[in-house]
Amino acid sequence: MDPRFRVERVSATSHPQQCIYAAMHTDYNEDFVVETRAGWPKESRAGEICVKHLLNGNRGHYGPLEHPAITLAVGWFPHSVMQQARTHRVGVSFDVQSGRYTSLRILQAAKRERPLEEVFYLRPVGDYSDRKGVKYTYTDDLRKIDLARCFDAAGHYAYQLRAGLSEEHAREMIPYAIRQHWIVSFNVRSLMHFLDMRAKADAQQEIRWLCDLVWPHFEAWTPQIAGWYKTNRLHKARLAP
Repeated sequence: MDPRFRVERVSATSHPQQCIYAAMHTDYNEDFVVETRAGWPKESRAGEICVKHLLNGNRGHYGPLEHPAITLAVGWFPHSVMQQARTHRVGVSFDVQSGRYTSLRILQAAKRERPLEEVFYLRPVGDYSDRKGVKYTYTDDLRKIDLARCFDAAGHYAYQLRAGLSEEHAREMIPYAIRQHWIVSFNVRSLMHFLDMRAKADAQQEIRWLCDLVWPHFEAWTPQIAGWYKTNRLHKARLAP
């Protein structure tokens, strides 16, 4: 995995499994749920109860899982991964580093003031296969050519700005390899949905690495629910809830 790739937690609902428990409890309880707060189970026990009554046996009662939210900052992944992350119905909120206002790093790369691979991501040299299983080798020579193309693109971008073009016009020549940062917010259900789609074995390697970095945050935040998910759904490519 590229050592620059990062996922950090920005914020999260405290006691998320109690929050899910309260939502579930409201569905079948006569009382106003907050007036029974003193009797709520502790966080870990609430998670166990939610697993038992909402998830075990493929009950599929995911509505209560949509109340707690976690916000993560994703850094240094290529634009192609961000595009994949936003594809299909994921039920999450994104704020992505703009190509209109964040061009300084490209200009610095064009002047060799910033390492080129800090601005652009290329896969390491090695053996790969496509979705059909056809194998190929990404050689050092091919990678050097690709790095040169990225440098040329940065230089052309700088030239276009000097010529008076706007940033949103000039960015059209920048390759998908440009690194971007973004903020993403999930609820528990949408986070599982995202992992269902993107942690499976035939997903692009880089987005599987993204899932690998997201996973510890999910596990630390809702350990009982994440434990159920790991046993029953993770890497199994099942249809998302």
